[in-house]
Amino acid sequence: MDAVKTLILGGARSGKSLIAERLASRSAEPVTYVATVRLGNDENLAQRVAAHRERRPPAWSTIQCGDDLADILASTIGTVLVDSLGPWIAALPTMQCDLELLVGALRARSGDTIIVSEEVGLGVHPETSIGREFRDALGTLNQAIAQECDDVLFVVAGRALSLPRSDW
Repeated sequence: MDAVKTLILGGARSGKSLIAERLASRSAEPVTYVATVRLGNDENLAQRVAAHRERRPPAWSTIQCGDDLADILASTIGTVLVDSLGPWIAALPTMQCDLELLVGALRARSGDTIIVSEEVGLGVHPETSIGREFRDALGTLNQAIAQECDDVLFVVAGRALSLPRSDW
């Protein structure tokens, strides 16, 4: 059976990570959780990360991702769950990544891949240039990843909607 690539989109606190974890837990292969958030001194964020860790099965391995997401996708066997693209792209210098390299690594994976990302295009127009830059960078990244995925789910209030492939 071919590897399945799934993108799970949603807003803050929509339940997207929990759905991604449930999907990954169905895998018969080893699961690697790729954590993208970089903890600073934010106690609230540290508590949220701890809650995510506690939910994960102890057999899963975790990789703390730096700038090298494409390398991690290319070198990790089994099922990979990336949570999530928003903090990853925000931490990159200039909020830009090598899309061709990342998409190529995703395309070449032989194991299932589940990628979580924030949908930022449904909110208000950002007032700051950095906010607009983030929205645009993540929107472009989400579109490129969605094109490579077999399934794209949109999560609202803990419910997942399957988004059909578009030929537009």
